[in-house]
Amino acid sequence: MLSIYEICRMNILVVAATYREIEPLTALNRNVETLISGVGIPSTIYHLTNKLLNKDYNIVIQAGIGGSFSNKNKIGDVLAIQSDAFTDIGVEENKSFKSIFESGFADANQFPFCNGELVNNTEIFNTLKLKKAKAVTVNTINNNKKKTKLLKNTFNAEVESMEGAAFHFVCLQQHVSFIQIRAISNMVGERDKSKWDLKNAIGNLNEELINLIETIK
Repeated sequence: MLSIYEICRMNILVVAATYREIEPLTALNRNVETLISGVGIPSTIYHLTNKLLNKDYNIVIQAGIGGSFSNKNKIGDVLAIQSDAFTDIGVEENKSFKSIFESGFADANQFPFCNGELVNNTEIFNTLKLKKAKAVTVNTINNNKKKTKLLKNTFNAEVESMEGAAFHFVCLQQHVSFIQIRAISNMVGERDKSKWDLKNAIGNLNEELINLIETIK
């Protein structure tokens, strides 16, 4: 358990879409400040922005579960997300998708974007020992194999969530150090919940989250 002294050394905010994802952490020590941002991009952007405008933090950590596009990642693995991207802001026609950057509606390298992605190059992120991965953020989770293949091929990502890119977007805009960690709970496109393992994913997620907080402090 983290001591009060350890908690007070730095201002750390832990963000999660749902309480369940960080319940083990809060059960151990309620002195860690948390924000339940809600599921999805709009809720994450609003609640996190509001929080950061009203208080300064040394680091913001988003902890959550996610789906994996790659068989190289096992269910329960915890990954540090280096870059994230919005996947469905653009034009989809003729069985292909073009982002707003490819369509010429926005500059792919205009801050906070880098080649159309939201990249975490903060000093603290680069010290992490966790495997680093590329992620995408979706508005709709589905079991459409063609859609899954399109996302994987277009963005070359390993992980999918519904909040990650929103988190990166806000933190980059607010110039705050941040880390996103995701535990794999399922394979992307798999809607058979018997093949998911939320318990293992959340357990591993919180173990790494607690270790990360202790390391930072």
